[in-house]
Amino acid sequence: MSVRKLKPITPGQRFRVVNGFDAITTDKPEKSLLAPKKRTGGRNSQGKMTMRYKGGGHKKRYRIIDFKRDKQGIPATVATIEYDPNRTAFIALLNYQDGEKRYVIAQNGLQVGQNIVSGSNVAPEIGNAMPLSDIPLGTIISCIELRPGQGAVMARSAGSFAQLMARDGKFATVKLPSGEVRLVLMNCMATIGVVSNSDHQLLVSGKAGRSRWLGRRPRTRPVVMNPVDHPMGGGEGKSSGGHPRSRKGIPAKGYRTRSKTKASNKYIVERRKK
Repeated sequence: MSVRKLKPITPGQRFRVVNGFDAITTDKPEKSLLAPKKRTGGRNSQGKMTMRYKGGGHKKRYRIIDFKRDKQGIPATVATIEYDPNRTAFIALLNYQDGEKRYVIAQNGLQVGQNIVSGSNVAPEIGNAMPLSDIPLGTIISCIELRPGQGAVMARSAGSFAQLMARDGKFATVKLPSGEVRLVLMNCMATIGVVSNSDHQLLVSGKAGRSRWLGRRPRTRPVVMNPVDHPMGGGEGKSSGGHPRSRKGIPAKGYRTRSKTKASNKYIVERRKK
């Protein structure tokens, strides 16, 4: 895990910081686990733009990831650690003993040739997936299910992790990457370890063109719009602005939008810090 600073031989490379890709072992994905990925450009079925600042970008193919880890009790060998253009984390190709191949989110420290397994009564080692009821308290975990059998939905991005704090009745208390402390059912699966590519936060694109390669179009600042377009627009010269808010008028910076009657409120022990 490292980053490289490029020599400033062009203006776009002067400040660019790129991933060292030390952990990556191959640049050829497994063909049987690829699926086509169509771009929408932010348009709906009528061709109307419903999401601004999207479009263009390099062609991608989707890697089919096993978020459920439901192949229980069958050991698998890590064949490769690969780059995935659809996510910030690296992925690992697993070769199961019965011949099946699957991609999973790679954890920090996962090595080619290492054996990992999912299920109850397995060792709490990096890459192994197990129910929260079997994981020792205080363990660093990632790729956590919210409902049993749903597949991992929490702590999946590069460098993210959660911590198992306590168990009580049929619920486990988990501290999430945002700082929120939440109750999760004990028969939900989680993977041991921190998600790979923790240096992702250190990358610097270096030029606007790289955002275009990623499918992001230039974003117009609200203060330069007209009043008809945004609540923060209008005014003579630089006198526009006002209180920071969204295009729909919802205040930014601390305004709480979560519903007070939301069903899952009772599972949140402590809200995330502002």
